[in-house]
Amino acid sequence: MESDRFVTDLGGPGDHRARRPDDGPEVVAAQIAAAVESLTDLWSVAAQEASLRLSPHQLRALRIVQAAPGLNLTTLADRLDIGLPTASRLCDRLAAAGLLERVPHPDTRREVRLLLTPHARHVLGDVADRRTAALATALAAMEPTERAALSRGLRGFLAARGAVVPRADDSDGLPGG
Repeated sequence: MESDRFVTDLGGPGDHRARRPDDGPEVVAAQIAAAVESLTDLWSVAAQEASLRLSPHQLRALRIVQAAPGLNLTTLADRLDIGLPTASRLCDRLAAAGLLERVPHPDTRREVRLLLTPHARHVLGDVADRRTAALATALAAMEPTERAALSRGLRGFLAARGAVVPRADDSDGLPGG
């Protein structure tokens, strides 16, 4: 059977690890894409079970403000890749829900800084806890060696991605965040 054949990976001096012909970058990329879709579903369900239901867009906005307290509306719009009027309406809704505060910048009267309320920090903590619990449940169903391999693979992926494509904004994390 072709898929049971192993070949030597000649990735460099001393790299004699055997691999299957079907674990090349394109095949693994498709497998990861499927896993990311599953993780996105898990993330969304966990977020919707939180104490306050927020859209993925609202959660992402709150997480961006959490990572950079005091940023202004223009910066938030840029990081969300949305227009300024859309970002302003989003902030209006979050402020009306008691999740976001707009405070004047101490040095520039025209600029407004965005800050999370204690309620928003509580909601984000609840969402993070639920996501972690859902992910832990899935990981518990894996064999310990599979979990260890996944962990090593993720560390390798993040290191390779950082070397190839520097991350402009670390605040967003995994999908749906």
